Amino acid sequence: MRFPRTRPRSLAGQLFAMQVVLIAAVVAGCAVFAYVSGSAQAEQTAARQVRAAALAVADSPSVREAIRTPNPSAVLQPYAEQVRRDTGIAFVTIMDTERVRWTHPDASLIGETFLGHTEEALAGETFTETYTGTLGPSIRVVTPVRDGDRIIGLVSAGITVDRVSSQVREQLGALALAAGGALALGGIGTYVINARLRRHTHGMNAAELSRLHDYHQATLHAVREGLLMLDGQRRIALINDAGRELLGLGPEAEAVGRTVDELSLPAPLTGALLASEARVDELHLTADRVVVVNTRPVVGGERRGTVVTLRDHTELQALTGELDSERGFTQALRSQAHEAANRLHTVVSLIELGRVAEAVEFATAELELAQVLTDRVVGAVEEPVLAALLLGKAAQAHERGVELELAEDSLIDDGALPASPTQRDLVTILGNLIDNAVEAAALEGDSAGAVPAPRTGSQGGAGRARVTVTALADGRELLLRVSDTGAGIRPEEADEVFRRGWSTHGAGRGLGLALVRQAAHRNGGSVELDRAPEGGARFTVRLPLGDRTASGGALGDRTASVGDRAATEVTA
Repeated sequence: MRFPRTRPRSLAGQLFAMQVVLIAAVVAGCAVFAYVSGSAQAEQTAARQVRAAALAVADSPSVREAIRTPNPSAVLQPYAEQVRRDTGIAFVTIMDTERVRWTHPDASLIGETFLGHTEEALAGETFTETYTGTLGPSIRVVTPVRDGDRIIGLVSAGITVDRVSSQVREQLGALALAAGGALALGGIGTYVINARLRRHTHGMNAAELSRLHDYHQATLHAVREGLLMLDGQRRIALINDAGRELLGLGPEAEAVGRTVDELSLPAPLTGALLASEARVDELHLTADRVVVVNTRPVVGGERRGTVVTLRDHTELQALTGELDSERGFTQALRSQAHEAANRLHTVVSLIELGRVAEAVEFATAELELAQVLTDRVVGAVEEPVLAALLLGKAAQAHERGVELELAEDSLIDDGALPASPTQRDLVTILGNLIDNAVEAAALEGDSAGAVPAPRTGSQGGAGRARVTVTALADGRELLLRVSDTGAGIRPEEADEVFRRGWSTHGAGRGLGLALVRQAAHRNGGSVELDRAPEGGARFTVRLPLGDRTASGGALGDRTASVGDRAATEVTA
């Protein structure tokens, strides 16, 4: 026969049973100890009581006088019974030195021999013993009656063991009542505490709680989203591995127990984590990553904390930037196709008009101009991704009436760039800097009423919207510098331009420069902002490349006069 398998008792139930057994054991132990000590104390008290009575009787002058009379019992028996009743003891026996009783609670036993030991008393000592006499087992004291130096009698006072036991039983009843009350009170208190514990543990037993904890820890380490829990004082109560990684906290860093202010996070991100209201899909930047932040306060009558989830948006943001670049390239190709179609129609029309020589001259000029553009960029920048980026950005700039120039000392040999920084980071840095510079130059050109010059290979003249790019790599570092002819940036705003959300072009902007600084920081580089010779802003990014030596010489020698040299125009 198979018995049904019962579910293990909950943790609260196990603790309740354990605590009840413990309280019962403690109360029982205390009761036994109290009984034993009470019995011993009762015996000591009884011994002291009968000793005091015996000594008082033996020292009484009337007792000595009565012993000298011919019939001592006539005087001593009423006296002994009066003492017995007054003291509450069992008997007071007065006898001669031959142990013949003169007094006894049972008058019929007067004249008989005392049952017990008298040797020590006859030797002049007072002693206590437990002996079974005519009244049963008793605790008795025997002491001599002295007349000067002569012992003329003996006095024995005693109390029965049954009477001592009855007193102990009365005390034990009160003790049992107190023990029962303590047990009941302890059981009720334990039940109340464990009922609350049962609510907190949802009735689960120790094995289930242990298994739940193991699952909890495994989930925290396995989930790739960052999880952060803050208590009511904005201290970190829990953080998983992904949260540490996204916030830039090392695995050895002690984060639990620290406040959010102590993590040295960017101010906007710190504000979002400390906010009392919920935040949904907010984009924030750390030193190395773009994270999406969601917060939800934990409220239960009072603010108990905040649950924060973090999603890594870095890769998606980079892919979005690449998609924007590809879209820009597509638009540039469409514009170039449109212009090529116009030129081709012009050539066809000249041929139809019989002006073949002019058609050839026009086509040759356009071909040379296009070849100059390609040769200049490809000759100076042999890194294919950067070359394609510059050609595309040049076409986009031309559409907006801005000339994109490549500085004469720009040089990046093929293979000069190692695996780090990645091509994606280079596109992010240079693409965003050029986009911002083109927009600033275009806005300044529009406000000044400037008109872009015709597409020629000559240098840009004064007053024209222009963006100058320097790209130079040697064995130690890569320098990317972008300057424009825009309005520039005020000195007091130099630190704010890299903050996410800062923009002079309206809401919803202000992410590009923040991503530039983040990409530079991720690759161990730096970003500097100063004023360009043309009056606009100039951004300089320096990225370390390692110890490889380039044939072009030191970077400082090649860039010493970047602002002073003439620039070669690169147009689309």
